[in-house]
Amino acid sequence: MKATRLLKLLSLLFALGLFAAACGGSDDADDASGDDATEESSGDEAEGSDDSDGGDDADGEDVELVQGEGRLAAVQERGNLICGGNDTLPGFGIVDDAGEFSGFDVDYCRVVAAAVLGDADAVEIVPLTAEARFTALQSGEIDLLIRNTTWTATRDGQEGANFLFTTFYDGQGMMVPASTGFTGLEDLADASICVLSGTTTELNLNAVFGARGIPFNPVVFESNDQLRPAYEEGQCEAWTSDASQLAAFKASIEGEGGDEQAIMAEVFSKEPLGPVVADGDTEWAQAVNWAVMSTVQAWEFGLDSGSVGSYSGDDPNILNFVGDAGFDPGIGLPADFAVQAVSQVGNYEEIYERNIAPIGLSLAGSPNALWTDGGLMYVPPYR
Repeated sequence: MKATRLLKLLSLLFALGLFAAACGGSDDADDASGDDATEESSGDEAEGSDDSDGGDDADGEDVELVQGEGRLAAVQERGNLICGGNDTLPGFGIVDDAGEFSGFDVDYCRVVAAAVLGDADAVEIVPLTAEARFTALQSGEIDLLIRNTTWTATRDGQEGANFLFTTFYDGQGMMVPASTGFTGLEDLADASICVLSGTTTELNLNAVFGARGIPFNPVVFESNDQLRPAYEEGQCEAWTSDASQLAAFKASIEGEGGDEQAIMAEVFSKEPLGPVVADGDTEWAQAVNWAVMSTVQAWEFGLDSGSVGSYSGDDPNILNFVGDAGFDPGIGLPADFAVQAVSQVGNYEEIYERNIAPIGLSLAGSPNALWTDGGLMYVPPYR
């Protein structure tokens, strides 16, 4: 009996010892995990520290300070927006002899500047090639990329990029000199086709022609400045790009006395285009997104650049939208950001008609019409 009691006592003490050791091991593991997490967090913040004045300490207060002084605060402190764009694409991004930029994408850079800074002209456009655009975004050289850039799964996942509201729904097409008589992709067997490198256009060309068994010879260029003269000189028999780009260059070539061009009817890809910011800064992404969407919402409300600042009705949604009584949804922008953006640059329809309609693309009946008119332009409610 005594031996049994002694055995039970020893078993109990042994169990207690194991329990204590386990507790001690758990504390050590938590501490180590916490240290590792702190070091990793500190390292990530150090990489993104160009946009903040946060300290090196990784305690909770410093992390909050770093997060609170992200890209939005940096842009506001600097007093201007640095926006990556295009300078060779009529309708979207072009620069004149005086060095002035204009175009649909350029106007959306101005929309964001107006919403964030109250001044649509407080923007610097940095012209980028297709191949250089994501590098510029990842490095922090630019605050925002709006350069006819297609949203794809791979880019979303591998480029450190956060794609926001789609401002233009496009698709890939093919243009040929009208004199060729070509009307379908199969007519281009063994043809030389001009295409920009580092684009979804290049990938789609290989994929579609490969799937259909159509042999072709790609002629690759880095920019439209190089591609267009090569096409006009006959170095390639066809030019593939977004249908909107082809329409712009068709109008430009013919308007300057060049040969008549024909754009094939078939559109063989989906190309949703819109603004892009770097991953990891939710506050900045929200600010840009709502600034851009305000142009569509104003259009839906029937407000334009001339009327958005003088609304006198009693619709509560519109009153919120124009910042009545200081309505603040907590997205980091001034209460009147939508008024600033739309009054200085225009609503979506105004921006489209000013830049895209002149290259021959009607808004009526297109995917870029309002959802109430059968299009895809639909934004969340502002309330």
